[in-house]
Amino acid sequence: MAIREHPALGAVVMCDFNVGFKVPEMVKRRPCVVISPKIAARPGLCTVVALSTDAPDPVMPYHKQINLRPQLPEPWDSDGVWVKGDRVNTVAFHRLDFIRTGKSATGNRTYLYTPLDGETIKIIRGYVLKAMGLSVLLRHL
Repeated sequence: MAIREHPALGAVVMCDFNVGFKVPEMVKRRPCVVISPKIAARPGLCTVVALSTDAPDPVMPYHKQINLRPQLPEPWDSDGVWVKGDRVNTVAFHRLDFIRTGKSATGNRTYLYTPLDGETIKIIRGYVLKAMGLSVLLRHL
């Protein structure tokens, strides 16, 4: 089920890049971090940066391995996920879903809602700036 409201800044969500994207763009479902706040002038959209359990080849200055706590569920349950600062997209909510974490005692699906902490968001935004050639702005984070 797609997300209907703007996810919190720092929320880890699943993004479906299957439809409308072509190689060399991302073309599969993958976890992403929401890096934009809700902006009234652009309803239904948010900006995300991709995460991966696989190290980029080659690793560049805009890639960073971070530990997520709590860890993501399988198959993304790696102790270090890679922030791919060069893989930033503004996407519509219909592409997004919260990450399923299992089922509750009553049989209802449970989801990961807790956003990443402010320091982790700052680190992620820094690597996005590096990917865009805007490293000079890092001192303002």
